[in-house]
Amino acid sequence: MMDKPNEPRPYHGLDERRTEQRLRYFWPIWFAEDPNETLAQGQMVDVSSRGAAFTCYADDGCPYLGQHITARFSVPRYGPDDSFDMANFTRSAHVCRVDNVNSFLRRIAVQFAEPLPFKPGEQSTAESNIQTQNAQ
Repeated sequence: MMDKPNEPRPYHGLDERRTEQRLRYFWPIWFAEDPNETLAQGQMVDVSSRGAAFTCYADDGCPYLGQHITARFSVPRYGPDDSFDMANFTRSAHVCRVDNVNSFLRRIAVQFAEPLPFKPGEQSTAESNIQTQNAQ
């Protein structure tokens, strides 16, 4: 059976086509079609410099496939001494995938109009390489 174009698909795990490692973490994300409207809240699942995935309630406030939204969220930015600060972002995003997790939740995947200034999932790798190079 074919899915209708704007209907959520059943979620069967990741259909991995990404080249950048993503940071998996669970932190609030707020979103709306119009940033001046009341923001809805979701739960971040993972993030990269070019996009994010989050879950939200499967109700009328849930984004739909092809919709443009504004998202506000925070991402941990790690320092060289294992400390981190939360970097806050507001991004315009395009909803590129909507999956049904269950009858109450949907998983939303978005692509940012403007990438983040760093790769959240590759921070520790880059820092390890820098620390290794400095030790030599």
